[in-house]
Order: sequence, then structure tokens, then C-alpha cells
Amino acid sequence: MSEFDNEIDVAIEDERWETVAPDLEGFVAKAVEAALAIVPPGGPIEISIVLTDDPAVQELNRTWRGKDKPTNVLSFPNEQPHGGGPRLLGDVVLAYDTLLRESGEQSKPLDHHLAHLVVHGTLHLLGHDHELGDAEADAMEALEVAALRRLGVPDPYGDAAA
Repeated sequence: MSEFDNEIDVAIEDERWETVAPDLEGFVAKAVEAALAIVPPGGPIEISIVLTDDPAVQELNRTWRGKDKPTNVLSFPNEQPHGGGPRLLGDVVLAYDTLLRESGEQSKPLDHHLAHLVVHGTLHLLGHDHELGDAEADAMEALEVAALRRLGVPDPYGDAAA
């Protein structure tokens, strides 16, 4: 757990997410906290995690990234100056249909894939970007693996390295 009093808001927009973990909101909060433990934000934060479906994510991806297709996770960092209280990091939005398909294709439990992508999205909000080049991608993967280890989730890149 983080040493700070973080506010982690979890919005479940698609009820299918409820089958992923018995305490889904607690599960997601632990994944966020694992990322924050690896990359400390320097004070209390507020983050929103939205668990939705492919059509909702496709609309966001089309509007904000110009890509008319669903994706597994989108991160929207807050770009407003930090005032008092917890620092608003931003929003992480995940698509159930895509995560379910990917977890099957990769032979990974859906809860492990969800934890991975929550950590991944949180790291994006903390300023990490794997699209900036191989060095940053490798650094971000190492942070993800370290955060997931805290949750007992195996290295999601393990098969790629073999």
C-alpha cells in the first residue's frame, strides 16, 4: 500500500466485469496501489478507473486518438495544474471485450490481464510512455513486472522473452 491517502474511483459501466474478481473495486485499487508503490507520485493522488466495453472504448479511441477501433486500455492524464488536495492523475478506461479476447489468446487469467492493464494505464498517467522508443518501452515493462510481482501476477512478457 501507498503511504498516502489516495482516492481510487472505480466505475463499472459493464456488469460483465463483476465476474472477474470477487471484490472487483478492491482488486483494481490494489493494482493501482502496486503501480504507485513502484513509481511513487510524491503525494496523495486521485485516479479514475472506468471498466466498460468495446463500443465505449472505440468511441473514445476515435475521438481522442483518431483510431476508429477498440483497444484494451486508454489513459487520459490530467493536464490541469495541481492545486490543493490530492493530485488528479487522470482516467484509465478498459474494454471488457478486448481484454477477454486477449486473455484467451494469451492463455492468461482475465484477472491477471486486468491487473496488468490497470498497472500499465496508471504508469502512463505517471508519465511513462512505451511509444517513445525501445528504451522507454523496456523501462516501462520492467516497472509493470515489478508492480505485478507485488500482486502475485506472473511476468506478462515472460513468453515473449522465451
